[in-house]
Amino acid sequence: MDSPALSPLLAFLHSALPILIFAICALTIGYRYYSAFLAARVMALDDARVTPAHRLYDGQNYHPIGRWVLFGHHFAAIAGAGPLIGPVLAAQFGWAPGLLWLVVGVVLGGAVHDFVILAASVRRDGKSLAEIARSEINPFAGFTAMLAILFIVVIALAGLGLAVVNALQHSPWGTFTIAVTIPLALFMGFYMYRWRKGAFRSGTIIGVAGLILAVVVGRYIPGSFLEPWFTFTKTQLTWLLATYGFVASVLPVWMLLCPRDYLSSYMKIGTVAALAIGVLLVAPRIQMPAFTPFVSGGGPIIPGKVFPFCFITIACGAISGFHSLVSSGTTPKMLDKESDARAIGYGAMLCEGFVGVMAFIAVLSLAPPDYFAINVPPERFKTLGMEVVNLPELSREVGEDVAGRTGGAVSLAVGMAHIFANIPGLRGLMAYWYHFAIMFEALFILTTIDAGTRVARFLLQEFLGKFYKPMERTDWMPGAVIASLLVVGAWGYFIDTGTISTIWPMFGIANQLLAAMALSIGTTVIIKSGRPRYAWVTLLPLAFVATTTLTAGWLSITDIFLPMARQAAAAAVRFQGYLNAGLTAVMMTCIVLTIGNCVLAWIGHLGARAPAPAAIDN
Repeated sequence: MDSPALSPLLAFLHSALPILIFAICALTIGYRYYSAFLAARVMALDDARVTPAHRLYDGQNYHPIGRWVLFGHHFAAIAGAGPLIGPVLAAQFGWAPGLLWLVVGVVLGGAVHDFVILAASVRRDGKSLAEIARSEINPFAGFTAMLAILFIVVIALAGLGLAVVNALQHSPWGTFTIAVTIPLALFMGFYMYRWRKGAFRSGTIIGVAGLILAVVVGRYIPGSFLEPWFTFTKTQLTWLLATYGFVASVLPVWMLLCPRDYLSSYMKIGTVAALAIGVLLVAPRIQMPAFTPFVSGGGPIIPGKVFPFCFITIACGAISGFHSLVSSGTTPKMLDKESDARAIGYGAMLCEGFVGVMAFIAVLSLAPPDYFAINVPPERFKTLGMEVVNLPELSREVGEDVAGRTGGAVSLAVGMAHIFANIPGLRGLMAYWYHFAIMFEALFILTTIDAGTRVARFLLQEFLGKFYKPMERTDWMPGAVIASLLVVGAWGYFIDTGTISTIWPMFGIANQLLAAMALSIGTTVIIKSGRPRYAWVTLLPLAFVATTTLTAGWLSITDIFLPMARQAAAAAVRFQGYLNAGLTAVMMTCIVLTIGNCVLAWIGHLGARAPAPAAIDN
């Protein structure tokens, strides 16, 4: 038996507090010292340079935005489902692998990736990642990069969108709250940029108050005459989401995209900060072991082994290729001055890593049988030999049956609600906290959908502009409409026909392959800028990400997608299996070709810079 003197120490060590303290200290040190080194030595930021937002101002896409408003837009755009859902699903391996990847990965990999690409794009008139590859490497590398990005962004948006569709289907409370944020953001856009220019403080107060009111009023939608108007099936939500993505993609950034992302960022950062305070007050016990038997494979959620599948399941929280599209898409066109890139590029990614840690803590505090009962279909759960612990009570407290609600969103909402409800003075509000958490998750995802669709529209217009010149003009409305329709139609199809077990592994592979490509292009930029001695800052994460993701891609094709295609009875499922395998193979091929071209460019540039050998005297 433990002595009384040791009991408080053991309680502390078994709680979430050591994990929280470790994460906060590591992220703080990373920002204070490592980001300063990157800004001063590696990318040499200089406020004397005029940014594209000023030099190419058009009031539509190029528009200077203040540091913290742009931070809000950028954070909202990059912080989608990944840092919330990925750690939740990867918890099946235990807490140790996921925690190390989240913290070490974001400081040395993800934040470096985002910052380097943002700084490189700002120096090149806000050009996209593919355009940077074309100018810094060669036209072939630019073409393969663009082709890979077009495939990858569609899969990434499908993976993110599926999570919000699963969370909101048959949930009128959550759907109502999310729907209100759209007209609220439009009002804020006109209020802050047209009616009362620069009135960010009062606009923020109005927006946050409206958002809180929407959450409270949403409680009364179920059971009212409005319930059928906000209750939708998966297919209906998919195409409503596609409609929103289309509208957000073609409207000016100041009208909907920026104010909605700015508003959402307050909800995101405020909720994560509140969750951190809740963890400090409640000190929930970590019930998941450091390693589970599923590290060797055969897991009911992620079937593969901890290596490499943990590192593609936790994507956005540690490193995310999708961020390179935002860092070379909307954000560099709105950066007011170069020094802002440090807080926005590196700092926003650290915030996302912290979001991932908090989501991880929330589900680690659930009893393992309850965690698996929520995230595994009931038929599969029966074969695991586990007995639920608190699940019936949790379902009763949130007002919904949460068993078998796969996808990660519901288990995260239950974990968050459980922590909030145990704060002194807040007991008895579990149902409110649960639906608030669902709304919080949906806001995270939707802000990535709108920015991601806009970025994909830019990329597609660049590609189609090679065949029809007017298409490459982002301010040409017919081109914007056509490209947006093609993008939302593609990712809408994958959401409508896919499941979390087929889309999420594909999303993770696509996302991390894009990160490997962005890191290789970032390395090229650093070498060609005359600083090859600092190339290690991108080469180290590139080596790890490329190795793990190409391995995961091969295993997914051979062990998941092709067996699904060969064994399925339905023709539609067989087609989907072959389509997933084919797209994964195409993405892997494009990435390998792009990285190969980058390596040749490094060798050529370094060889050209090498001094000629001294003559040898006979």
